[in-house]
Formats: sequence, C-alpha cells, structure tokens
Amino acid sequence: MSRSAIKLHTPAGRKALDKMIHEAERKAQESAALKPGRPGAKPAAAGVPTGAGEIRIIGGQWRRTRLAVAQKPGLRPTPDRVRETLFNWLGQDLTNWKVLDAFSGTGALGLEAASRGATSVIMNEQDAALVQQLQRLQQKLDARMLKIQRGDALSCLKTVTGQDLVLLDPPFEQLDLFEPALKAAMDALNDGGYIYLEAPEAWSEERCLELGLELHRYLKAGAVHAHLLKKQ
Repeated sequence: MSRSAIKLHTPAGRKALDKMIHEAERKAQESAALKPGRPGAKPAAAGVPTGAGEIRIIGGQWRRTRLAVAQKPGLRPTPDRVRETLFNWLGQDLTNWKVLDAFSGTGALGLEAASRGATSVIMNEQDAALVQQLQRLQQKLDARMLKIQRGDALSCLKTVTGQDLVLLDPPFEQLDLFEPALKAAMDALNDGGYIYLEAPEAWSEERCLELGLELHRYLKAGAVHAHLLKKQ
C-alpha cells in the first residue's frame, strides 16, 4: 500500500493546513451560533459532537456526501478537523488498502477510507438502527467495497486478518475496551499496518510500545485525542 509523503508533512504545509482548519472551524461555530436552540437545551461540550444532525464526507469520490447523525447517547462522529488530519497523515490515497472500522457508528471513518480508494472496508456496528442506516448509505452510493455487519467489535477484530488499517473509536465511557481492542487490532493487521485510535485521553509512546505499537502521529482536538499507531 502506498505511504508516500505529501507536502503537508512539511512544517510550512502543516502550518498552512492548521490555519485553514481553524478558519473553517471558526466559520462553522459562528454559523451554529446563529441557529436557535431548543428551549432549556444544554450547550454541548467543546470539541464533542452532540450526535444529532449531519456531517459530510470530506474527501475522495464521495466528497460532500451528507451523513445523517442519529441522536443516540454516546454517538460521537469523528470531528471534521480530525478526519481531515488523519487522512493527510495516511497520504490521502488508500488505493488497494484493506480497512476495518470496528466501531462504525455513523460510518464517517470507514466511508472516508472507501471514498479515498480502499478496495475493502469492513464496517462493524452493534446498534441495529445504525447498521440499517449504513446499509441504506451503501445502496445509495453503490459502495460495493463495503461489508457492513452487526456485531461486537472485539469479536469482529478477533475474526479478521490481513488489514492495512484498523479504525478504533470505542465509546469513551467504556475505558476497559481500549486495551483489548488494541491488542485484537494488532492481530488483524498486516506487518507495518496502521491503527487509528480515538480516545478521551492521550496514550504515551511508552504505553503504545508495550503493546508493540509505534506512536506515529498524535492530535488533540477538543475532548478528542487522535492517535495514528504503526505495528512494529
């Protein structure tokens, strides 16, 4: 799989990207502030989506495609800034990659990978309503590279091998899931493959190394800690 460097990896490129991202976030926040809220509604925590409304695929063949976000407790679509940065880290082009999205939710991460050329994307989700939503999206997009299934994420990770990228976005309140998910994801990966981990706290280099993973990239955006880990 291609892991070619891109110009955004240069200091000047990263600085320009951060400036564009911050400007886009500022405009989005200003726009949201102009919309009336429900009487008595509590403001959302900074950097954490509320789980209602919609988001959009950022890049690739389905760029700007809208994804509905159900109002469900704990449902946290990966923020736009984080998704954009993640796929910049990966080099944007995922042609011929095999990807597993173990906690799919709205499908934002797995669909971004498929949109950028991944030839196989397994999207696993435990919630039946979310699985049906993903299946409708698959039909709408004629996304034949997607395999959508309902089930427990850890069980799914333990039955899959040969992946180039595993996407892990467990529920933040279930901290006991993170280490078992990482260990299972290691076995699902090809040598030199990547794990994307989204967590409510930062994982140190030492903690990652204990599991046989290199902390390749890291980003904090609001309450989200995004890690790109590489199998050693």
